[in-house]
Amino acid sequence: MQMIDTRQIAASPAEVYAALLEPEVLKACVPGAQEVVGSPEEGFEATVVQKVGPVKATFKGVVTLSNLVPGESITISGEGKGGAAGFAKGGAKVTLAAKDGGTELSYDVEAKVGGKLAQLGSRIIDGFSKKMADQFFTNLQEVLEGPADDDETEEAEVKRGWFKKLTGR
Repeated sequence: MQMIDTRQIAASPAEVYAALLEPEVLKACVPGAQEVVGSPEEGFEATVVQKVGPVKATFKGVVTLSNLVPGESITISGEGKGGAAGFAKGGAKVTLAAKDGGTELSYDVEAKVGGKLAQLGSRIIDGFSKKMADQFFTNLQEVLEGPADDDETEEAEVKRGWFKKLTGR
């Protein structure tokens, strides 16, 4: 399965690039990551716990970085084994470009699964893979920009204030 998308991040390409090389940032960004250790030069080892449909597994895997062009692009490749649940492997070509005072991050992700996971069917796997990729880049954006403002909460407070004035409660 393949996914292609673009995001605008309010940080410089150099900052985004540096974040992608940090194990602690990767741990914060990968959904379900329990541990990420290593270095960009040697690669990273990761432990990730995920539930895909009815299958919950702990994946232990390796992530390698290649084609590193500081501030411009990086290729991320990974493979994890989840015991009886099967395996997952894939990669992402990430490109960075300065745009609108921040960075336009584009990614092209390819993922494959095998074992019990593959038996779940492509609709479940495709949906899960898209959700994981979206969550990773949303988490990266929050790490770099800080949490998004919650407009709904402010709107709810305004509504509560209006309701309070109207009813006196």
